[in-house]
Amino acid sequence: MQTTSRRGDESRHELELALGEGINALLSATRALSERSAAHFHPQLQPAAFHIARWLYAFGPARPSEVADAVGMDRSSTSTLISKMRSLGLLDTSPAPDDRRSIIVRLSAAGREQVAATLEERGREFYARTQDWSTDDIARLVELLGRLTS
Repeated sequence: MQTTSRRGDESRHELELALGEGINALLSATRALSERSAAHFHPQLQPAAFHIARWLYAFGPARPSEVADAVGMDRSSTSTLISKMRSLGLLDTSPAPDDRRSIIVRLSAAGREQVAATLEERGREFYARTQDWSTDDIARLVELLGRLTS
C-alpha cells in the first residue's frame, strides 16, 4: 500500500509541476499580449502608459498619485508618463477642485477612443484563442481560476 501512496505523491508532484509550467506559460502569454496591446495603444509610449490609460478608462479622472498607487508604479515614473501622454493628446489635466496646486488627469476623447480600440483588439485576440472551446470548458476554467486566485 505504501507503493500506491508513493506513486500517488509522485503523480501529484508531476501534476503540480505541470500546473506551474502552465501558469508560467499563461503569464508569458499575458505579458506578450500586454506588450502588443501597449504598442497598439501608442507605439511611442512605454507599456506602463497603457496600464495608466486602462486604469483611467475603467475608473475615471484622478490625481496622478492615486493613479500611481492604483497601478503599482512609483510617482515619478507615473508623472513622466502622464506628461508624455498629455503631450501626445491622450490625456487632459485640470486643477483639482479642492487644491488648486494639484491636478486631476483624465483621458482625452482621443485617449478614450484609443483605449477602446486597443481593448477591442485584445478581445479579438483572446476570443481567437478560445473560440473552439465549449462553454463548459470556459465555465470550468473560470471556476478553477477563481479557486486558484481566491
